[in-house]
Amino acid sequence: MKTTAKARIIILISSIILLQNCTKAAEGTNATPPAPELPVYTVTTSPATIYQEFPTALEGKNNVEIRSQVDGYLDKIYVEEGAYVRAGQPLFKIDSRAYGEQMNMANANLQVANANIQKAKVEVDRLQPLVAAKVVSDVQLRTAKANYAAAVAAGSQAKASVGGARINVGFTTITAPVSGYIGRIPYKKGSLISRTDANPLTMLSDISEIYAYFSLSELDFIGFQKKYPGATLNEKLKNMPMVDLVIADNSTYPEKGKMSIVDGQFDKTTGAISVRAVFPNANGALRTGNTGRVRMPQLFANTLVIPQESTFEIQDKTYVYVVGKDKKVTSKPITISGKTDSYYFISEGLAAGEKIVYTGIGALKDGVAIQPKAISSDSLLKARPL
Repeated sequence: MKTTAKARIIILISSIILLQNCTKAAEGTNATPPAPELPVYTVTTSPATIYQEFPTALEGKNNVEIRSQVDGYLDKIYVEEGAYVRAGQPLFKIDSRAYGEQMNMANANLQVANANIQKAKVEVDRLQPLVAAKVVSDVQLRTAKANYAAAVAAGSQAKASVGGARINVGFTTITAPVSGYIGRIPYKKGSLISRTDANPLTMLSDISEIYAYFSLSELDFIGFQKKYPGATLNEKLKNMPMVDLVIADNSTYPEKGKMSIVDGQFDKTTGAISVRAVFPNANGALRTGNTGRVRMPQLFANTLVIPQESTFEIQDKTYVYVVGKDKKVTSKPITISGKTDSYYFISEGLAAGEKIVYTGIGALKDGVAIQPKAISSDSLLKARPL
């Protein structure tokens, strides 16, 4: 009996201990996990400049097709491909012998016409006193005067023929209409040249200034009009900052460009409008046909700056998690006015001094408490400049 009672007491005590252990284990399972420690960024303002880049095709200030205005064999080529020439400098010579003979014929015809004028004039002078003396009929005088008028008209016609022949002779020497660089010359000496040839003799490019043409979408164009002051489009262009040109090797052309003109209408196919920036090119470093990118600056005098990794998107809207005084996070929509490779510029939704979760936002939701770990915005901006 004593042994049985003692065993029961031992079993009872063991059960109580086991129950206590299970209760503690359950309490440990239901305990609230500690708040996660996350880096927190304080929203700051900073002056900043961002750039929009647009692919561009470059053209010289004046690109002229050099064509012959007369037919004939190419007799001389005075220039080399790629050479710089000045306005009025001879470029090509067409064989002028046939046109020289045409001018000789025209001069001979003019001499004949002048002789006929003199002959007709003599006849009029001879008949006038005879008619006055009523020796001959005035019909003869009127006929003589008509012959004189016809001779004068024929003389004018012959004189015009001489002028046309002289012009054709002049056209056999082809000169540069503007100063610039000679392009490819597809024809060689002795080639038969025609006014109707599909290819020009060469292309002459005035590249003292280079025009960089590019396109703006409708949204970019509307934004451009809102950014810069001015009552008219030309006034807005004058108030734009200078633009840069990034050339094919990704280096920046040393001269700044100025926006100068906007096309009259949008392209119905692409929905874009063509614009132009003008760059000085006194040393001839840029040529017609080069490509590059126009880099247009957008200046922010004092804008809110946040890291891009602090944001997330839901249904085309961008949000951040703002940390409250109670260390709980709340999602907040923001409006982005610009960006760099690492940062967003905020126009609405945040204020300077607010704290947002920097990274680790993937598992967060509204109302979750965190342990903020402050990071220096100055250090971040220094490590990753705008």
